Amino acid sequence: MTTKGAQRLRAELDDLKSNKRPAVIQAIAEARAHGDLKENAEYHAAREQQGFIEGRIKQLEGELSNAQVIDVSRLDAGDKVVFGATVVLADAETGEEKTYQIVGDLEADIKLGMIAISSPVARALIGKHEGDEVTIDAPAGQREYEIVSVSYVG
Repeated sequence: MTTKGAQRLRAELDDLKSNKRPAVIQAIAEARAHGDLKENAEYHAAREQQGFIEGRIKQLEGELSNAQVIDVSRLDAGDKVVFGATVVLADAETGEEKTYQIVGDLEADIKLGMIAISSPVARALIGKHEGDEVTIDAPAGQREYEIVSVSYVG
């Protein structure tokens, strides 16, 4: 996992523990005050939310305790694509460029251009070099890309 990803997950864990957990406990207490719990939708919704929050807390604590955090800015793999690399790809047909950073599974967020190391795109890129042509299996079929640049920025 990258340093940024670990920080983001720690911030989420902190928010869950210090804000969301107390809020859902308060919601359960208020719903209990309304009486009959069997037919109290607010109570059941709050309990379900509590289960989700507690599950996410356990997941994040487990992942963070077992994670190997890598400072991407200290990697020096040259123009070779490895974990943590920020890669600029050019579509062979359209020339359109896309930028992705290869990160751990938990920190992946395609909207931010962060793809999981286990994704098909990342697997196709790992071990390649700047200037190489790669074929990526996409849902719409195979796509050809050229690796325009590889960088390691924390």
